Amino acid sequence: MQRRMFLTGLLAALPLAGAGADDRTSRAAAFIETRGKALVAVLDGDAPLAEKRTMVADILRESVDVRGVGQFVLGRHWRTASEGQRGEFLELFEETLVRSLSARFGEFRGVTFTVGRAQVRGDDGVLVATTVDRPGQPTVALDWLVSETSGRPLIIDLVAEGTSLRITQRSEYGSVIQRGGGRLDALLEAMRRQLAELIGREVASN
Repeated sequence: MQRRMFLTGLLAALPLAGAGADDRTSRAAAFIETRGKALVAVLDGDAPLAEKRTMVADILRESVDVRGVGQFVLGRHWRTASEGQRGEFLELFEETLVRSLSARFGEFRGVTFTVGRAQVRGDDGVLVATTVDRPGQPTVALDWLVSETSGRPLIIDLVAEGTSLRITQRSEYGSVIQRGGGRLDALLEAMRRQLAELIGREVASN
């Protein structure tokens, strides 16, 4: 699951959206640029790891529709889950994302983040193309799907190597639930173990 949090790859350039969608595409592109620069500033900063993780978590909470993505990822299991299960899943989902990123902070120092073209994707939102340049590493291209269904721009998907992160995770999490006899608790148990492993590695590296 951790690997899927950071899918990377080269993507074809996207055509510009039509004139009628200029406002949506401009807002989405500006949103991604602002959030990307904020994240890069944290990663390049000299703050202690714990403080960086807190700042990254704040950026993610402001940028990602965690609940919306969680509902999509769980699919039908979201509808049958109790409020307690939903709450724990969203907490684990967010914390795992932050810990997975914090484990790789060193890899992202000195990066430059560039926003490219944007294209409306029907009712799904606007897909914003970006490139990430790391010193001594190949350029990484990532596309961000931004939706305004909540009333403000929020990230609902990451696309890399032609692969949708939320669709991939939906399939992956569904397999874990199926192997656990159809129990959502089986996924929660697996996510708790994954989070414990991430925390253990972090402690061991300090």
